Amino acid sequence: MIRRFSSLQTRKAGKSLGETFLVDRLRDAVAYDRIAGYFSLSILEVAGEKMAHIPKVRVVCNSQVSLNTVGTPEGVSWGLYKSQIWKEFAASGILEREVPKDLLELLYKYLDSGRLEVRILPEERFGLIHGKAGVLTLRDGAKTSFLGSANESAGGWRLNYELVWEDDSPEAIDWVQNEFDELWGDSAAIPLTREVIEEIQRLAKRSVIGLQDWKESPSPEPASAIIETPVYRKQNGLWAHQKYFVQKVFEDHKTLGGARYVLADQVGLGKTLQLAMSAQLIALLGDKPILIIAPKTLLLQWQQELLDLLDVPSAVWDGKAWNDEKGVRYEDKTATAILRCPRKIGLISQGLISRNSETVAHILKGNYDCVILDEAHRARRSNLPRIEDQEYGTPEDANNLYKFMLKIAKKTKTLLLATATPVQLHPVEAWDLLYILNQNYDGVLGNGYSSWMKPSEAVSFTLGESNFSGNLEEFWKWVRNPLPPSSEYSRENIEVFQILRDSLELAEREWIAKPEDLERLDPPAKDRLRELQESYFSYHNPFIRHIIQRTRAYLETTLDPDTNRPILDKVEVKLFGENEDESLELGSYQADAYELARDYCRLLAKEKRGAGFLETLLLRRIGSSMVSGKRTAYKLLHGESEPETFESLFEDEEEEVDFGTVTPPPVVGEKANILQRIINLLNSGNEEDPKAKKVFEILTKGVEGSVPWLNRGCIIFSSFYDTALSLAGDLSKKLPDLKIGLYAGSNRSAILLDGRLTRTDRNLVKKMVQNGEIKILFGTDAASEGLNLQTLGTLINFDLPWNPTKLEQRKGRIQRIGQKYEKIFLFNMRYRDSVEDNVHRKLSERLEAVMDLFGQIPDTLEDAWVEEALGREAEAEKLIRDRTEKHPFAIKYNKNAIVISKSWERTFEVLNEYDRRDLLEKGW
Repeated sequence: MIRRFSSLQTRKAGKSLGETFLVDRLRDAVAYDRIAGYFSLSILEVAGEKMAHIPKVRVVCNSQVSLNTVGTPEGVSWGLYKSQIWKEFAASGILEREVPKDLLELLYKYLDSGRLEVRILPEERFGLIHGKAGVLTLRDGAKTSFLGSANESAGGWRLNYELVWEDDSPEAIDWVQNEFDELWGDSAAIPLTREVIEEIQRLAKRSVIGLQDWKESPSPEPASAIIETPVYRKQNGLWAHQKYFVQKVFEDHKTLGGARYVLADQVGLGKTLQLAMSAQLIALLGDKPILIIAPKTLLLQWQQELLDLLDVPSAVWDGKAWNDEKGVRYEDKTATAILRCPRKIGLISQGLISRNSETVAHILKGNYDCVILDEAHRARRSNLPRIEDQEYGTPEDANNLYKFMLKIAKKTKTLLLATATPVQLHPVEAWDLLYILNQNYDGVLGNGYSSWMKPSEAVSFTLGESNFSGNLEEFWKWVRNPLPPSSEYSRENIEVFQILRDSLELAEREWIAKPEDLERLDPPAKDRLRELQESYFSYHNPFIRHIIQRTRAYLETTLDPDTNRPILDKVEVKLFGENEDESLELGSYQADAYELARDYCRLLAKEKRGAGFLETLLLRRIGSSMVSGKRTAYKLLHGESEPETFESLFEDEEEEVDFGTVTPPPVVGEKANILQRIINLLNSGNEEDPKAKKVFEILTKGVEGSVPWLNRGCIIFSSFYDTALSLAGDLSKKLPDLKIGLYAGSNRSAILLDGRLTRTDRNLVKKMVQNGEIKILFGTDAASEGLNLQTLGTLINFDLPWNPTKLEQRKGRIQRIGQKYEKIFLFNMRYRDSVEDNVHRKLSERLEAVMDLFGQIPDTLEDAWVEEALGREAEAEKLIRDRTEKHPFAIKYNKNAIVISKSWERTFEVLNEYDRRDLLEKGW
């Protein structure tokens, strides 16, 4: 029998459609299968008690998550699919406040018990589910079915105009049941994820706390200020190792009077996010400024990540004025303008300090709650000891950045240094960073009488080059100054330092015990001290305590205690182009031009103009592409007469260039002749760049039996914008129907179609890549810091950057959490017999050893490229050999820094958003 229901008619009778139809039918139901539109938190609002008592309810509904962004040729990436489902739910979940909390709690229990099951289907699988239907099984075994427009939500059953037809005929019931079963059993239908179910519980228990109450609570939760920020609502949340660091900094800042750490995680593990989150929490706790110091090219990335991931406002100093996150520039002509930052968090360039700008003195007049130095390995002593040296002291002769950090360390409570390579040439570099942290804070290396303040001895004992053989009194000298915090456990999981501190009645902020305190230790404490002797230098030294370094390999094999799964899903990298015969041969004109570029660079080197930077500029650019080489030759040839043309050569350089010291080289005589010959050769040859030809082949045909890389999506990296622009334009003409993205800085991003270039905002380019509209993306190193491209499965290095750390950073753009492919493909391109080819050949034999020692390739191997370019092959070979064979050290950092006791995702108390934003928008 068919019965028809209309919300219009039921309202005339004073009831909603839900009350008239749904509640009555659910009263005697024992099973309910439902085809709905979208999953709604208000699913139980109309008939919650009735539905919650049904033994089994199954609901299949829509999602806007696109299979295009989570699908691979091998199938759907379920990990990425689930994370996208979370982001879709989280983006709307907070808005549904109108749902009573008791019903949210009931919904959580119903889902958690498994009596309510929900499966999600992407829209593009069958289109938007407009057809709503259901089958109810009653207690007496009878069944009924219905069709209509009503969704399983408060809006559908109570508010909207809806129509429902009920039909209890066997034919109708079977027909609806078959439709449901087909959708429910579809391969693309996945269960509502555990993360979403637990978020429903969090929303049910959610309460808001004011900033002042949060600050004054006995133990304010850091998660309260973070759990509803975009990194959780729009991204994938935090990994266990990230939570550990943020929690550690937060607790130390509160209880120890400041946190002092070097964060040395491998590239791609989210150092910037961890530091930014720490900065926000400290800003909320205190009343003093937060200062972040980073290379100029990273400042906008920092500001963008603060805003996009944490909704934190900040301001960047451009050398003359502050610029906030909205692009507002605060003009101030006074000499002390830098001290009037319009936001709580201010960012300045390392270049100001390296050049010893007059603003540096003003910065040092301030007092800070937190100072962060990114790329901290750039702060270093000028003359490092040789590896074989047995004695070396503190860094008396250091660069301007290091000297500045020693001073500002005394002006801040918390100091955080970030670098993926705390050791590049010598292990004392790690000690030097600890020495910065120790300024005005004896908890790192101790006071001036500490044994740890003697770098050669400290490094020797830490590396195991010297074995401690003294008595207990001698050992006590090393332990007592500084005395580790009570929270540090022994290898046997014993609270040994708590025992020592309790015996001496030392407070947490008291770092130095006296020599005579050894006799004050009670017998059990003294026994524990003796037991420490065997493991202390290996497991309790300041390097482990204050340098936190986690590697991708470690996180891929270590279980998250909260989920009992590896912290990171393993993403394997398959390398192509590594064999000697895979380097690309230049045409005759191109090869002649390249050799002339070598001659030009060696001529410059004889003049000793710039320690390798300017001398090798032409070779670096012609090694990228013939187009870049030709344009560079022109700009060098006309540099003296066209200063702006010369300065444009440095737009892609990571370092800030001071044009007061870097000037165009005189181009007369032989040098001018060489540059003109290079231009003539590359103009007349009409030879296709072999790299461009290879890129087209890889994209359209694949390599070594792989699928065409276009199918998986590809990011093509170059160090230089002119290379990326030229290659993107040529490829767009060959693939006219394909949208190609160009991701670059300084408003140079674009979309290309059929050879036509349209300038656009780079965030739009990024969004189009992430939703699958763009499958080929060109990017430069300077612009692509912080770029997350999990939807692309391949990467081509069109050139090999001379700073090899860039290779890791490029790979980190796609080898990251949420990557939809279990294996990503990577091709390294280089011209045969070029500088890159020669260094690659020498380095590849020892690359594994380098990675084992440093965790990644150290920046200082860039020197090997320079030596090779200037014809000093023996020096290049020695540099590589020294980095890989003459380092008998392996500093033991804290790699086990991943465990926290409480899941942030189950934090029910959240910080008042208006209080948070109001404080962060206040200036210095």
